Amino acid sequence: MTAIDSPLLDVAATGFPILQPGHGAIASTTYVPATPDNTLWGRLPCEADAPCAVVRPGSVVTVDTLSHEGVLEDQGRNPVEFFGRYGVGGGHVLDDAQQVADSGMPHDFDDDGPHLVTGPIAVAGARPGDLLAITVLGLTPRVPYGMVSARHGFGALPGEMPSLPGPLFTFATAHADSHGAWGRMAVDPADPSHGSLRFPLRPFLGVMGVAVSGNERPHSVPPGRHGGNIDISLLGEGATLYLPVQVDDALVYFGDPHFAQGDGEVALTAFEASLRATVKLEVVPAGAALRPGHGRVAPFAETADHLVPIGLDKDLNEAMRDCVRCALDLLVTDYGIDRHLAMAYLSAAGDFAVSQVVDDVKGVHAKIRKADFLEVRRPR
Repeated sequence: MTAIDSPLLDVAATGFPILQPGHGAIASTTYVPATPDNTLWGRLPCEADAPCAVVRPGSVVTVDTLSHEGVLEDQGRNPVEFFGRYGVGGGHVLDDAQQVADSGMPHDFDDDGPHLVTGPIAVAGARPGDLLAITVLGLTPRVPYGMVSARHGFGALPGEMPSLPGPLFTFATAHADSHGAWGRMAVDPADPSHGSLRFPLRPFLGVMGVAVSGNERPHSVPPGRHGGNIDISLLGEGATLYLPVQVDDALVYFGDPHFAQGDGEVALTAFEASLRATVKLEVVPAGAALRPGHGRVAPFAETADHLVPIGLDKDLNEAMRDCVRCALDLLVTDYGIDRHLAMAYLSAAGDFAVSQVVDDVKGVHAKIRKADFLEVRRPR
């Protein structure tokens, strides 16, 4: 860890203000803060959970999300103290993060997931068999700093990395100016003369999901049909995630905010930091004409330029196969092309990537260019 006497971070110079609860721009009339009452820690909502807000289909909602970094037990469960080691003044730590840490909210570091999840939000009238379409309209950093964490026994190289004792936390800062937004990591925090690594910011929510049936809250780490911890970096502003509704009113939730992540997320986490998200929540009825996916019962997504099939499985090979099947389903049902032609197209022009390998259930996603199908007459 960086020493306690690190120089104080100049927040004003980063270009990102601190967005405390209720402060700063809130882009919708429905605002859900990340108070302890609106937050689950390490578990995801289930059918038995009461919603913290109720909205109609088509509504736009603004949700504050919290990173778990600085709140977890092996970091001291005290974000003011934890981030102070890296030069962050106490007034620049989010009040709601400290409130969650101090709240006495139960959390078992060994048995629960790490994620802080805001919700659930009821979408009135959504029913099992429908799709919930979550379109990300805006993602605003709430702080200009965050962490990448590595812990023994996890990540892409368990038992090999990290090679140092104890968990390894790498502090990163976010910056914005007229040329864009980027992240920065010091090569040697103890010696600024060694310079820093610089990389683009690509904010997204790692967790977007709907409640599962029954009265047992699922673990927050493995993704599934409910969505959850999908960790696909493409799902930033402008993307739409489609999830099969599993309980009445869907009970949607958000969390695991990222400032950036490479495909794979090999360390264990990526650049984790809190975001304010504005999303549109729409219901696609089960019998709707030209329904995206035409009956898919697993998550998939799209951006302005791409269809994004998603595959999930504990076995990475099976996750890849699941993603290819999802891609075939989308192309055959949405564009009406022969399944064998779709397979040939995917081999020639589809791009498949590993979403993450660190969440027990591995993820693979594909990018299929919508422009390649402009000359295809879609089924009516």
